[in-house]
Amino acid sequence: MQAQMVPFIISEDARGQADFYIQALGGEIGILTTFGSMPGMPEAHQDKVMHMSLTLAGGNRLILTDAFQETPKGSNMGLALTFSHEEDARAAYRNLSQGGTEKYPFELQPWGAYYGEVIDRYGMTWQMVFQG
Repeated sequence: MQAQMVPFIISEDARGQADFYIQALGGEIGILTTFGSMPGMPEAHQDKVMHMSLTLAGGNRLILTDAFQETPKGSNMGLALTFSHEEDARAAYRNLSQGGTEKYPFELQPWGAYYGEVIDRYGMTWQMVFQG
């Protein structure tokens, strides 16, 4: 099984946090998608960051997303795995969800990728992505 691991942060202010990291480490925003692109999202949440990909400090990737509620310090870190093969992404989703919680089902999303999210038995949030 092969995958690329990309850290992501669940933030109360993803845009502000990204600006801080860019100022502190150098870098740029590569992708910024808001929850407004999701059908049926309430207007109050439409400007929240769904996915923001940063390149920092000479090529390191980091992903940020806005939280929908206050996040206790220390619980705002998760891991994102981007797979080359859909079967591997599905297997990782199944394996990591054992003893944990399936937060978002692994399925084709409106933006064209397969995506799923689980919280493992230790409380770590994992995102699985396959872009075919």
